[in-house]
Formats: sequence, C-alpha cells, structure tokens
Amino acid sequence: MTADQSSSTASDIGIVISVDAMGGDRGPAAVVAGMDRSAAISPDIRFIVHGDGDVLKRLIAKRKALAGRCDIRHADRAVSMDEKPSHVMRNGKDTSMWGAIESVRDGDASVAVSCGNTGALMAVSMVRLRKLPGVNRPAIAILWPSSNKQGFNVALDVGADVRADPADLLQYALMGASYARNGLALAHPRIGLLNVGTEEHKGRAELKEAFELMQNAAAANRFDFVGFVEGNDIPSDRVDVIVTDGFTGNVALKTAEGTASFVRRLLGEAFRYSFLSRIGALFALTSLKRLQRRIDPRQVNGGVFLGLNGTVVKSHGGADATGVAAAIGLAVQLARSGFREKLAARVASTLASREDARPHDGTAPSPDPNEEQS
Repeated sequence: MTADQSSSTASDIGIVISVDAMGGDRGPAAVVAGMDRSAAISPDIRFIVHGDGDVLKRLIAKRKALAGRCDIRHADRAVSMDEKPSHVMRNGKDTSMWGAIESVRDGDASVAVSCGNTGALMAVSMVRLRKLPGVNRPAIAILWPSSNKQGFNVALDVGADVRADPADLLQYALMGASYARNGLALAHPRIGLLNVGTEEHKGRAELKEAFELMQNAAAANRFDFVGFVEGNDIPSDRVDVIVTDGFTGNVALKTAEGTASFVRRLLGEAFRYSFLSRIGALFALTSLKRLQRRIDPRQVNGGVFLGLNGTVVKSHGGADATGVAAAIGLAVQLARSGFREKLAARVASTLASREDARPHDGTAPSPDPNEEQS
C-alpha cells in the first residue's frame, strides 16, 4: 500500500471515515475544508483520504484540526462527472472513488464519503461491497427537511434505480425504517408510499400490491404504515419515511432543491428592492437567517446507499465545505450507531421470517423481543 501514514494507524481510533477527495465539482480543496470542519467538531474521528497524494499533503498540512488524523492514499486519477459507470467498472481501479470503497470493503474504515459521479459510485459500491442477502435493488435515502419534531423525514429511493417492483418497495420500507430508527432515533417510524392520491383505489397496479405488502409487514417489523401519501406530504408531519421508486424520488428531490434556490433568490431580490425593504430586512435578519438554514440543502447534504455490505454516503457533486462537513457528520453518526450491522440484521431477520412463514398460513411470525433494535 502506498500511503503517507500519519502518527497513528487507521485502526487506532474507532471511527474512521474513508473520503474520496477528488470527486465533486469544487475539487479537493473543498473536500479537505469540509473534513477540517468535521474534525473540529468530532475529535474522536480520523480519515483515510484518497486522491492525488502531493496535492492532498499540501492541503491537509494547512489544517490544524487534521494534524495526525489523516492517512493519505494516493490515487492516480479521479472519476469524472460524465464518465459512464460501465467504463469506471472496467478501468477505475486506480481512481480515488474506487480506493474509498475498497477501504470500507477491507474493514479499514466504517463509512465511505464521496461527492463524485452518483452512477459510478453506486456501480463500484455494488460490485466491491456486494448487496446484502435478500436485497434485490439498493436504494439511496436522504434526510428531507420537514415539520416533524425531529426536523427531517427519510425519503427513498432518490436515484439508485429508476425501477422498483412491489417487493423492492417493501424492502425500501424496511431499510427506511431502520435508517429512521438509527438516524433519527424513531423507535416506531411512520411509513408512507408515494402516489398520485391518498385513496386506496388510485395508482398503478404495482403500487396497490406494494400497499398490501407494507400493510401486512408493518406489525412484525415495528413500523406504522399510514398508506398512500402525496408529494405535499413529503415535508409534512404526517409521515416519517416516504417510499418511492428512484425515478420519481430523484425528480422530487431535484424539484425541491431547485425550488429552495428559487425562493432564496426571490427573497434576496425582494429585500433589495428599495431602501425601505432593506430596512425591513435588517429587522427580520435573525428570522431570515433561520429560514435560510432550514431550506439550505447543504445542511442536510448526504444520501446513504442502503442495502449493501457497507455504508456509503453520497455527497452532492457541487457541495462546498459546509456540504461536505454535513455529509461527513452523517457518516460519523451512522458509524457510531452501528447502522450497517443493524440494517444487515433487520434484512436477514425479515428474510428469515418470510421463509418461516411460507409453509404455514402466510403470516409472518412475531419478532423476537430480545432482538436488537435495527
């Protein structure tokens, strides 16, 4: 292994985050700046940093919070944003993205974080980490700002796969429930299935079938199924987890991000319109800053790949230091909670329940009261 080793090895501290420093639109400077912010907040974490060794050595040397906490692993090149996933799979072994995933696969790090090409990152993650037994299609889950007391809802899938059959949607519900328990501390999350209406007779046939599957699985898997939900329910307090296919979820996500940016721009123009509006902005400054933080996508940056033998956090490609720090913060939180192990246990127990139920009456057995919450 070619690396610039710091004073301690990657196993000396419990939480190690593997970072693809070359992915993203802003380059390694923004990634290292985000790492620095995270390191200042969480003194018990360290990093394995993948990318151009000389560049990273110079950038990290300027950050006091990172001193002695980074293991730099050189990669000859980075995956570009327009590179096809199939090409990366054939020719990407020398990239920083590949190295970041390998560190999780080898057990050197708990979570991988990358701002790079989403399709390539998912492809490399699936091949190198492999899917959990019983998972047909992995999903990308995000935290969506909401009016719930926890401040966020979980939404998935938002782009891992444009397709999803009823069994996949049920699997998303189970994984989303596990994420809500470990990421938002919700012991009994409420799950909704995204549709064009809340009435049971609406929607495509596969959605109606998924409705029945989730309804039947709710009690045994410790979640409340609220039924169909609509787009305006995604940020509401009616539900904690919103389940949909990757095509619909990605369109909803990009629409929300665009709307948030549009609202911020309109507010800025309105308060700069006249002298009196500028005076009004001064009086409302505290409230405006609070609103800006609530609708700033950087503050909740980071989609989690669910259904793999390892945890991967996908940061937005255009993330700055604030966004990268948010993604790393999410990675640290999941590592501390033992999320990967709990998710794997939940998927395995659900798969076993289905197998045990088949010879009988089709009803899943009651969960073991001693089972660890996942």
